[in-house]
Amino acid sequence: MDPFAEAETNFLEHYPDYWTTTPIEALRHAEYGQLNRLGHCYLDYTGAGLYAGTQIKEHMQLLLADVFGNPHSSSPTSALATRLLERARGAVHDFFNASPDEYIVVLTRNATGALKLVGESYPFDDASRFLLTLDNHNSVNGIREFARTRGAAVNYSPLMLPDMRIDRESLAAHLEASGDTTHKLFAYPAQSNFSGVQHSLDWIEFAHARGWDVLLDAAAYVPANRLDLERVKPDFVCVSFYKMFGYPTGAGCLIARKAVVPKLHRPWFSGGTITVASVKGDRHYLHSGPEAFEDGTPDYLSAPAIEIGLKQLTGIGYEMIHARVAALTGWMLEQLGALRHGNGMAVARIYGPDTMDARGGTLAFNIFDKDGQFIDHRIVEERAAAMNISLRTGCFCNPGGGEVALGISEEELSACFSRTPSGMTLDDFRVCIDDKSSGAVRISFGLVSNFEDAYHFLQFAMRFVDKRAVDI
Repeated sequence: MDPFAEAETNFLEHYPDYWTTTPIEALRHAEYGQLNRLGHCYLDYTGAGLYAGTQIKEHMQLLLADVFGNPHSSSPTSALATRLLERARGAVHDFFNASPDEYIVVLTRNATGALKLVGESYPFDDASRFLLTLDNHNSVNGIREFARTRGAAVNYSPLMLPDMRIDRESLAAHLEASGDTTHKLFAYPAQSNFSGVQHSLDWIEFAHARGWDVLLDAAAYVPANRLDLERVKPDFVCVSFYKMFGYPTGAGCLIARKAVVPKLHRPWFSGGTITVASVKGDRHYLHSGPEAFEDGTPDYLSAPAIEIGLKQLTGIGYEMIHARVAALTGWMLEQLGALRHGNGMAVARIYGPDTMDARGGTLAFNIFDKDGQFIDHRIVEERAAAMNISLRTGCFCNPGGGEVALGISEEELSACFSRTPSGMTLDDFRVCIDDKSSGAVRISFGLVSNFEDAYHFLQFAMRFVDKRAVDI
């Protein structure tokens, strides 16, 4: 038996649930044929999902079948465009089980756009609080600048090593200690885009019971996990659709609870957001619905692609997607974790959980040589690219997760930033943190990943066995 066949047989014996996902293999050949045709090993699903051929064809056919105009009118072409927008909103409501009686759906360019809407509109003041976990995307971290500008207290709750999970006692203490402060916002990711940790959704109601509004970053979670907003009820949810189904890339949404929306106060108005605006009268009136947050003309021609993409995921089913991702991730955790140099030293150091307990299909790690010296993640990326492997390196816009994983202390960072107060490059940063890595390698499995992808990457990782960093 050849090595690949033997490895695949062993994999299927240990992960029998993978058998239930065989329809995805046929789907990969039929709808994502460019992967095999071009020999791509795509392992960056946390960066972006991939689109199916029928998604593109159906969208193009719809656009070619009629004439659509700017929706801010009542003309026939405008009315058609408005219907496309409302159908897209309706599809989001249905997909996330978010009742229109309880939630509004604001169409944005991406999850970052959704987060900025919350940050700039939330009523932060010198009596309010903003609480985050150290494990957050920079688009969530950036909200702290809105909060601090208006005098709000900003706090970070730590993570626990080695699994990089939320420190439950510390977070509970932060949520309990806020007292009767009127406006309190707690933001955290359902799944870490750094370590793949899935943080408990139970924190939503725990925070609600203590008077907090909750912003859930679901961007890394929903590509392979169902989020049912009838079961859990965060006040704000952000999503990027391209991470779920690849196309279109300029579309995301903010799903917001109607009960909390009145708290938001937009710092400006624009075309599309108002019912009436006057120059001489010096007044304006915002829309009462999601349009109040959709600045300018919405991307009405991309809107149908959202409905088409959600239909694609629904047709496959989250149970099948999740089972496939879990099997491949579990196997990779075992194999990569067991990889050793001839002297017994580990080849890879995985950051985060080493089992599939409450974790997703994202693995962050660094490669180490036989002397225990890390191999620059940029070199790993370069070597992977030469083998047509798409992965990602750096801190993945999650500096808190990276700092915890890589052991970069607050003292080191303070000294580093004081040395270069006017600006900093990555090379400046590397000097500041001595001989520690400034980032990691990340692979992530998704919708049409298969065992061949996982095996191909493992063979790549084995090329570093018994090598020295200085030679590489």
